[in-house]
Amino acid sequence: MDKTVVVMVERTQRHPLYGKVVRRRKKFYAHDEENTCRVGDLVRIVESRPLSRLKRWVVEEILERAEEVEG
Repeated sequence: MDKTVVVMVERTQRHPLYGKVVRRRKKFYAHDEENTCRVGDLVRIVESRPLSRLKRWVVEEILERAEEVEG
């Protein structure tokens, strides 16, 4: 997928009956015009018009770069 990044958003939620803290994850497909994002980057995305069947978000900025991994 050229110019596309998959952003995983994780949130915690307390179970209504049992009270256990549960982690919920959701994936968003976002448009990255310059292909500058790498795996592990912390990014901010904003909603936009539909760009494809799955893409409705655009990468606004990269908040934190991931460490360079060798291998």
